[in-house]
Amino acid sequence: MSNPLVLFDLTDNIALITLNRPEAMNAMSRDLRVELVQAIERAGALGARAIVLTGAGDRAFTAGLDLKEISADPQVLAEAVMPDSPVNPVAAIARCTCPVIAAINGVVITGGLELALACDMMLASDNARFADTHAAVGVLPGWGLSQKLSRLIGPGRAREMHFSARQIDAATAQDWGLVNRTVPLAELLNEALGLARDMAAHEPDNLSQITALVREGWGMALDDAMALEAARSHENYQVAQPVNLVRK
Repeated sequence: MSNPLVLFDLTDNIALITLNRPEAMNAMSRDLRVELVQAIERAGALGARAIVLTGAGDRAFTAGLDLKEISADPQVLAEAVMPDSPVNPVAAIARCTCPVIAAINGVVITGGLELALACDMMLASDNARFADTHAAVGVLPGWGLSQKLSRLIGPGRAREMHFSARQIDAATAQDWGLVNRTVPLAELLNEALGLARDMAAHEPDNLSQITALVREGWGMALDDAMALEAARSHENYQVAQPVNLVRK
């Protein structure tokens, strides 16, 4: 049997999902994306409280969609961006009710950067490189890159990345606020799993409610997001029994 394109491990309520095409810089072929969507859904079905998403090897998180496959069949792109498509991992992450951490172990380019931006946070190895090459390869973003990137790093910096296709290094990504922090490559996975363990230690329903509130509010105007928070909080505390608060 051929090696799986996506590796899956569940330990202590933490799912570790690894893109497994290191010989192709973990480029996301259609088959890989099918397996990735299945792995994300499997994590949810098994009750994972946090997910760490990374790439195999030390060269790339993912170089994006498989350009050879796209060149042979442009319909691959149209299928990939449909929200209910079984090959849309960004939509699968959005449906996931637990936090998702991207552990960026090398280059992350174009569709790969969109995949990383779909996660709740990014940790990067010190050899990580980030680029948006949509303009260079002649395709349009379809997983949110043109809108999310500017909200994270500011419009000027985002436009620099969109229009030039230049790479930025891990230190610049941290300085710009694209990643939470940068660590040596050898420490990346342990750092990401340690963060996931802190998240998984919380009561699952509490964590999923806060995850949903933060994600939904991020896409709204501030006044609307504040109203959403107030409504959810009011609804949550309409209970018959006193709320048991735990101080850690």
